[in-house]
Amino acid sequence: MALSPDDRSRPDAGPAAEETCDVLVIGGGPAGSTAATILAERGRKVVLLEKDRHPRFHIGESLLPLNLRLFDRLGVRERVAAIGVHKPGARFVSDRHGGKHVEFAFANGPNPDYTYAYQVRRSEFDALLFRRAREAGALAEEGVRVLDVALDARAGHLVVARDAAGRERRWRARFLVDASGRDTFLATRLQSKRRYPHHHSAALYGHFRGVAPYGDAPEEDGNITIHLFDEGWIWMIPLPEGVMSVGVVSTPEFFKRRRGSFEDHLRATLAGIPSVARRMARAELISPVTATGNYSYRSRVMRGEGWLMVGDAYAFIDPVFSSGVLLAMASAEMGAEAADAWLDDPARAAPLLRAFERKVDRAIRTFAWLIFRFHTPVMRDMFMEPRNRFRMREGLIGLLAGNVHANANRQLPVLAFKASYYALSLLYRLGYRYRSGGLVREAG
Repeated sequence: MALSPDDRSRPDAGPAAEETCDVLVIGGGPAGSTAATILAERGRKVVLLEKDRHPRFHIGESLLPLNLRLFDRLGVRERVAAIGVHKPGARFVSDRHGGKHVEFAFANGPNPDYTYAYQVRRSEFDALLFRRAREAGALAEEGVRVLDVALDARAGHLVVARDAAGRERRWRARFLVDASGRDTFLATRLQSKRRYPHHHSAALYGHFRGVAPYGDAPEEDGNITIHLFDEGWIWMIPLPEGVMSVGVVSTPEFFKRRRGSFEDHLRATLAGIPSVARRMARAELISPVTATGNYSYRSRVMRGEGWLMVGDAYAFIDPVFSSGVLLAMASAEMGAEAADAWLDDPARAAPLLRAFERKVDRAIRTFAWLIFRFHTPVMRDMFMEPRNRFRMREGLIGLLAGNVHANANRQLPVLAFKASYYALSLLYRLGYRYRSGGLVREAG
């Protein structure tokens, strides 16, 4: 079945000669580079195609502790440490809760093996992983845009691309990995992409220098800080060389009320939130202000005969808990293992492919459950008044650290947290509220 874009012109030159490979990976971000590295190290002939050239700007700069396991698998932990800011945890601040702040240290979570993470410039981080794929033996090419794919597991999938010089390139791949990110190459062409109907968000962000540390701290502590406000949340991510990534996430309706430029709207929003305004008083904008529609979506299908989707090519959810890079790399790791088995014996690989799909879906559901409830009064109160009854706080830290594939013992605190949410939601409907002293009945 040919999957052709409607509005791309063909090169003037005739068809290029077909090259062959075991695996072709579309997209050279964290997911694509991870899959390419693992498969190349297994001795597979891998082609990795990235439409842009590294380094290129990308959002999603805050990583999670469980990324460390993947860095170890790829042999890049020390390289990431050299370009990153040490991230010991996450801080949530709410002016509606009297300016209160709560810190969640990863060291207090259920997994003692991974107790910190990093904040990175994605331009450097993605380039690092792309180079690692090349070191592993993958043919990693930049400036090559995939135009067309004809899925054919028997004869090999035909991939047509165009390089920066305008030349047509063709590959016949035994297995295809779609790691195209939010371009959603296959999902768009298969018309399988579906937006989450009740969760729409958009973001506006830039890089600043001179942002004050939180509170009275004399210097930055490396935590990501999430400032809550009535219509969304603000991220503050410390990056190397004293730079702070600052972004506003809210509904499309909030951004439609914009007056003036994106920069004007970002500055006005930051100035209107007291806990943020204090930190931004002397900050200098050092990058363009960028807007993006972070509409959450998911493909109805994740895999087929001889192909699969990983990372944002399959699903994207709100970035409030920094889950994007972890989900991308973890799904790429599992997908690469399944693809490697399929190349040897498709029938024997079937259980691995089913496990890949099940685990990826479970991880996405786990994060989505938390994200889609994050703006409710119940969830915000639980974040700002955390308790550790039944190890609930420990379970929440586990989620924030990325422990979505944890064993049963580490899942129990998460289940306790969910049960408490549902119980409190019922009590809220009866007029009670969750406060530091316990449940209180609101007047009226």
